[in-house]
Amino acid sequence: MRCFTRLLFCVLLFIAVTKPTLALAQPDRPNILVIVTDDQSPFTLSSYGNTVCRTPNLDALAAGGMVLDRAYHMGAWSGAVCTPSRHMIMSGRTVWHIPGRGNPNNGNAELVPPDLAEQTMAAVFNRAGYVTFRTCKRGNSYEAANAQFTHRHDMTRRGGTAETGSQWHGDRAVEFLEAMAEQDEERPLLMYLGFSHPHDVRDGLPDLLEHYGAYNANQPPTEVNPDAPPLPANYLPEHPFHHGHPNLRDEVNVRGVMRSRTEATIRNEIGREYACIENIDRQIGRVLQQLDAMGELDNTYILFTADHGMSVGRHGLTGKQNLYEHTWRVPMILAGPGIAPGSRAPGDTYLLDILPTICDFAGVDAPDTVEGTSFAPVARGEAGSIRDVLYGVYSGGTKPGMRCVRLGDWKLIKYDVLDGEVRETQLFNLADNPDELLIEHHDPAVVALTGNTPEAHQVNLADDPRYAAKRAELEALLRSEMDRLDDPYRLWDQPE
Repeated sequence: MRCFTRLLFCVLLFIAVTKPTLALAQPDRPNILVIVTDDQSPFTLSSYGNTVCRTPNLDALAAGGMVLDRAYHMGAWSGAVCTPSRHMIMSGRTVWHIPGRGNPNNGNAELVPPDLAEQTMAAVFNRAGYVTFRTCKRGNSYEAANAQFTHRHDMTRRGGTAETGSQWHGDRAVEFLEAMAEQDEERPLLMYLGFSHPHDVRDGLPDLLEHYGAYNANQPPTEVNPDAPPLPANYLPEHPFHHGHPNLRDEVNVRGVMRSRTEATIRNEIGREYACIENIDRQIGRVLQQLDAMGELDNTYILFTADHGMSVGRHGLTGKQNLYEHTWRVPMILAGPGIAPGSRAPGDTYLLDILPTICDFAGVDAPDTVEGTSFAPVARGEAGSIRDVLYGVYSGGTKPGMRCVRLGDWKLIKYDVLDGEVRETQLFNLADNPDELLIEHHDPAVVALTGNTPEAHQVNLADDPRYAAKRAELEALLRSEMDRLDDPYRLWDQPE
């Protein structure tokens, strides 16, 4: 069997070298590499079905490890969805139990411990004797937790050059690894490698933009470039009802998109997004190569994810403030000692499960404040999932906002926004309708643009009497999860 390292680099370096697979137990404490991108849907990766965006390093990482199909970010009480998302990554706590001025529960010490920073990722690994390193964007994050890293290089880099784009983060990581090698550092490493892209402004490198038929637009394009990526199957020219967050920046004021949802605009923006993602992939490859050169890659657990997904034209939306799968769901790729190459599992995980998981990998006790669950058993092939029910929230606009719940293949989304002006319910069977297609996707004009002809059953099933019992089951389940997680709001049709 090919080991993780050689399987990884057979794609990058086109070599074919075999050696034995490492056992889970390691003679030295493992390194941990957590990679987080900003605003990246799983559907931008070939390991989740994308056939256009080139990510050879992440493809190899997936081939050498495990892909989780049901990983989620839980949700947000802020329009800056990355803020609660990254708080959950750092603390391992649920969405209503983390600090932040947008969280109505923030002043309740029983729900949000005031000394939580000392129990966050870097603090835990510092106490365990790890060297802790971080590079990421600046702002919209958990500053008290970020400050715990002993080596930190934060800067927002969303430009279209080596210095102003993702290479800046890659350079910081490679330089630090080179310094560790020169100093003959024997302590294990926790590296948090964060990127500022593909968050807008999605300014790409010229060679990558050319490949994807895109350009760094300041205004919405007026002509379709036939070389640009195709529209997604669930593209719409507008969402069928208001999303509930008036004047939301991500929907009205992204440079190069604004309010435009035309084919030309969305295809150009997807091309820009892919250019940014491929550049991130290049940087990941550099870091993995450096770890390999140091002889450390075989003893490193690698976890790749994003803070949340992104719309970019799907369902007529462009932002991250919704609960469709393209936005609520995140990519999750795992590789490292004892993780079977080419494996796949549902997982049913949240981002808040990352901290207890990497603690599990490292043999470090997770703090008592952690509410997440380790998915190390899934990585080891001992389980397929770690929970049955998944809850999601967006409450950053008008209140109470959106809620969703998933049980197996069934998903319920509810909207209660604009002071009761919009009250909608959606029900999907994701096995039969994975793109969450609506009746609007059946419009011949939309079909002509996407090239996707939906099947008759691929619609919102909430008002179909054949599924009344399933809707009632999920309605009750959603209310139960809202109670369990201390959601401070109730929807219009829920009893007090």
